[in-house]
Amino acid sequence: MHIENADLNLLKALDVLLEERHVSRAAARFHLSQSAMSRTLTRLRETFGDELLVRTTRGYELTPRARAIRQELEFILPRLRAMVRGGDFDPATSTDAIRVNCTDYAISILGPGLLPHVFERAPNLSLTIEPLSPRTYDEIEHGRVDLALSPVQPPAGLRWQPLFEEDYVGVVAADHPLTADRLTLDEIREFPRVSVVVLPQEQMVIDRRLAELGVAQRSGLRVPYFEAAFTALPGTRLIALVPRRLVEARRADHSVRLVEAPTELAAPFPYGMVWHPRLNSDPAHVWVRSKVGEVAAGLRPGTP
Repeated sequence: MHIENADLNLLKALDVLLEERHVSRAAARFHLSQSAMSRTLTRLRETFGDELLVRTTRGYELTPRARAIRQELEFILPRLRAMVRGGDFDPATSTDAIRVNCTDYAISILGPGLLPHVFERAPNLSLTIEPLSPRTYDEIEHGRVDLALSPVQPPAGLRWQPLFEEDYVGVVAADHPLTADRLTLDEIREFPRVSVVVLPQEQMVIDRRLAELGVAQRSGLRVPYFEAAFTALPGTRLIALVPRRLVEARRADHSVRLVEAPTELAAPFPYGMVWHPRLNSDPAHVWVRSKVGEVAAGLRPGTP
C-alpha cells in the first residue's frame, strides 16, 4: 500500500473507531450515520489490509495491528494538526493531546497551580498523566510520551530544563519515640524506613546518597507512591525521607511530623522536565512547557 493511495482524512475517523470500539458510538461522535461509518470502516480495512475491529461475544475487539496503529495515532494526529496549523497556536481552540509521565510528588506540587490554569485557557486540550516508569525516556525517544517531570537527568539526545531545587526531610508519626529536631545517620540505621520506589531496579536519589554514606536499608516498607509513605507512618516506628515541599503541603496533617534530615543529606537536588528535541518548536508543547515553568518559578523556596 502506497501513501498516494491512502486518504489521510480517514485517520481521525480511525482514531474514533479504535477508541470507541463500536460503529454506532463512533458514528455519533463523528457526526455520521451508522451506515456511513460502516463504509468508512470498510475503506480503512482495505487501506490497512487488516480487519482492525473484530466482533466477539463481548463486542468489538481490536486486532494486534489495530492496537499498534492506535498507539501511533496518539503521536501522529497531534503532529499533523500542528503541521497544518503552522506556528499559530490558540489555547482556547486547541484540541492537542499531550502525554506526561511524572510521580505523585510532581502532581501534588505543580498540579494545583498548573492544571486549573491550563484547562481554563485550553478547555479542549487532552492531557494524559501517567506514572514514571523505567521506559519513560525510551517512550519519549519514540514519541509515545511528550514530557516527563523527574529529578533524573535524561541520556544525551533528550532536552532537560531544571525547574527548581528540592531537598529531603524526615517524616515520622506524631507519637514516634524520636524527639530531636534532626535525624542522625545512626537513627536511620536503627529504625525501619519507608522507601518510595518509583522506578523498580533504579535507586531513588535519597537511597543512592544513603548507599554512598554506607547506610544500608533496614527491613521496612517499600511503596510506589509518596502519598502511600505518609499513610504508612501513623502508629508505627517507621521513618520516611521525602521531598520537603511535599511535607510543607501537608501542614494540616497532625498525624505526622517533620524531622530535619541528617546534615550529610542536606544537599539539594534539581527537579526538571524532559522532552525530545523534535518538540522544541511545537506550539502546543511550547505553551504547556511555558506554563509548567511559570508554576515552578512561582514555588516558594523550601523552608527548613
